[in-house]
Amino acid sequence: MILALDVSTSITGVSVIDTNGDVVLCSAIDLRKHKDFFVKAEKVKEYLTTIQGEVKITEVFIEQPFMFFNSGGSSAKTMAALQRFNGVVSWITYTLFGVQPQYLTAGEARRAVGIKVPRGTKAKPVVLQFVLDNDPTFEIQYTTRGNPRPESYDKADSWVIAKAGWSVWKKSLSSAEH
Repeated sequence: MILALDVSTSITGVSVIDTNGDVVLCSAIDLRKHKDFFVKAEKVKEYLTTIQGEVKITEVFIEQPFMFFNSGGSSAKTMAALQRFNGVVSWITYTLFGVQPQYLTAGEARRAVGIKVPRGTKAKPVVLQFVLDNDPTFEIQYTTRGNPRPESYDKADSWVIAKAGWSVWKKSLSSAEH
């Protein structure tokens, strides 16, 4: 089974996909109420430990955090915190599952599953709609105003990383056979 993570200090998306390419778990860990960095990491570890007890993870794919600045984007302080948290979560997955994580950028993952985000358009709603259109088992909850709950976007992002990771895994199998 393949574990895929969309790591964030606010909400981390988690998906597990089987060797047939079917998503068997798609959820999110809401870390917004926890202010302490290490408490957030511990919450991720606790959640991943429950997965460790249920399925055999053989591959781990993690979305690589942004490496550059864009206008209106994150500050250096925010980007540094995200990089640090991504590293800690990477280490947690390695110690729990004994698998070195592989990293995919959001762009690589979206291309691998066929998502095109039009220029000037926010990616998260496009990704969420793609997942809703392509996976009838994907569950989403809405706010009282009818908007997708924030964790829906992180779940969708982890779904994309999972599908892209599965594609990478399949290619590595076929190239190993030749």
